[in-house]
Amino acid sequence: MTKIKELFFKYKELIVYLIYGVLATVVNFFAFWCFTKLFGEDAYLLNNALSWVVSVIFAFVSNKIFVFESKSWAFKTAGKEFVEFVGARLFSFGVEEGGMWLFIDLLGLGDNGITVFNISISGQIIVKIILSVIVVIINYVFSKFIIFKNKNKNN
Repeated sequence: MTKIKELFFKYKELIVYLIYGVLATVVNFFAFWCFTKLFGEDAYLLNNALSWVVSVIFAFVSNKIFVFESKSWAFKTAGKEFVEFVGARLFSFGVEEGGMWLFIDLLGLGDNGITVFNISISGQIIVKIILSVIVVIINYVFSKFIIFKNKNKNN
């Protein structure tokens, strides 16, 4: 058990990031599903954009408080972090939107789906899952090395 604790504390930030990243992804996918039900599958870029907004708000708060433990809520510091966070997320959103357009519209992968354990998974969701892995890596790098690099400052 001691070895597990040592590993946890050694990689705590990464583990907590992955946990909250999974939660943000769940929020994103649930919102995407809701918006798809509301606006239809043809509006997948709009549905993805709206689900992105919902998940970015969740991700900022959870990353600031629980992952990178940024201490300051002073307007100047938190505002700067939020602007940088949204900027980085806009970049990764562009990667995701561009990837969805490329794989779904140009390559036609949205038309193909699979069934696993009697559950049908659309091609759009498969593409979104693959792109989500890429986005998680991009977002971690931006958050760790740019946005929350001075996390312990209280100004």
